[in-house]
Amino acid sequence: MRIHFIAIGGAGMSVIAELLLAQGYRVSGSDRADSPVLARLAARGAEVHVGHDAAHVAHLGPEDLVVVSTAIAPDNVELRAAKDRGIPIRHRSEALALAARGKDFVAVAGSHGKTTTSAMLAVALRTAGQDPSFAIGGRVVALDTGAHLGTGTVFVAEADESDKSFINYDPQVAIVTNIEPDHLDHYGTEAAYTAAFGDFVDKLRPGGLLIANADDDGAAQLARTAAAAGKRVQTYGTGTGAHVRIEAPQLAATQSGARLVSEIGAVELDLAVPGEHNLANATAAWCAGVELGVDPADMAAALGTFTGTARRFELRGSVGGVRVIDDYAHNPAKVAAAVRTARGAAGGGRVLALFQPHLYTRTRDFAAEFAEALSGADSVWLAPIFPAREEPLPGVTSALIGAHLPQANLARGLDEAARAVARAARPGDVVITIGAGDVTTAAGSILAELEHLAEPGRQ
Repeated sequence: MRIHFIAIGGAGMSVIAELLLAQGYRVSGSDRADSPVLARLAARGAEVHVGHDAAHVAHLGPEDLVVVSTAIAPDNVELRAAKDRGIPIRHRSEALALAARGKDFVAVAGSHGKTTTSAMLAVALRTAGQDPSFAIGGRVVALDTGAHLGTGTVFVAEADESDKSFINYDPQVAIVTNIEPDHLDHYGTEAAYTAAFGDFVDKLRPGGLLIANADDDGAAQLARTAAAAGKRVQTYGTGTGAHVRIEAPQLAATQSGARLVSEIGAVELDLAVPGEHNLANATAAWCAGVELGVDPADMAAALGTFTGTARRFELRGSVGGVRVIDDYAHNPAKVAAAVRTARGAAGGGRVLALFQPHLYTRTRDFAAEFAEALSGADSVWLAPIFPAREEPLPGVTSALIGAHLPQANLARGLDEAARAVARAARPGDVVITIGAGDVTTAAGSILAELEHLAEPGRQ
């Protein structure tokens, strides 16, 4: 069987392609632009193409598969050609389920935190002596990859709720970090978005476990509903009602810690990453690891080896006492968490944020919420909206956010914003680039501009 991925270079698609390559499948794929991801896949045996062309699927037959995501337009030439030839079309979630077949599947879902939580779990299980398979939508720094086919029985995957594809999984363990309105372009209403998580939990295998964040209203309600339906549920959080309580939190600029208390006793958790949100993410991972048979103290110690995930509060460099951090946050809650963590890291310095909104519909629906999330920064530069799969909407620009944010500066492009941020920064400041689009390139531009400004004779 040959499996062909349309847009194979995407974060979600590439990790699945790597896993299937490791399992011995013949894999091919195309993407609209060349990238290091395509080079890596080619080095591992995939047949990759730059640009979309019907010829790329001409050699496929009805015994093969074409894998797509919701982002692939119906008029994509390869998709049309595959349909005309009668080649089966599968969503990427179905391809991931194929890769995970026969494993103890752990699916990590939530409006935010799922990449970090799944990465923490994968790293900790590996440190604890297991060799889990994993598929994570981001490069795990300690592992230098987002995908791995392990020899162990566990498969850890980030479960994407954006298009409801996570209901294609049948996990043994399901983690829900939080439920906050998002992806309304697909769901239409907050109620429909919330209901999808109920459908996800309904797919738990018999005897499986739901691990849910008791500090989040949506996840807590999901846990109560699942428990009432007779499912096994374990909650975690700072409240006294949580099954696993996060006590005595300690927060510092580059690390965090807490005591985890449950019916099996107490363990100390010391993390090499900062932020209250990471304490919560690590606690969810600890719960899953213990469920999978790891000794509680060993699991806590193993989580201490996690050093981060690319684009999740990733330190990109420091010049002249100015630290530049990059973060993938793209909904209001994620953005607020990133800004809070940057504030903690800055100490007495300022926080300068460069934010690139992701999607016109998300900007339209949550402009005021984004402004509130960014309000903790001392100064904010707003880049133009990254459209991804969407066409522009009349009247929807980054200025909708800026209208609610006095400290906002509107930029005509990323290059202009990067130069402005660098020129505004001074020693002790933390600069953070935020967004799910190509704003990540601005971090390098800011560092380069800081280096330029630091040259003798420059001001």
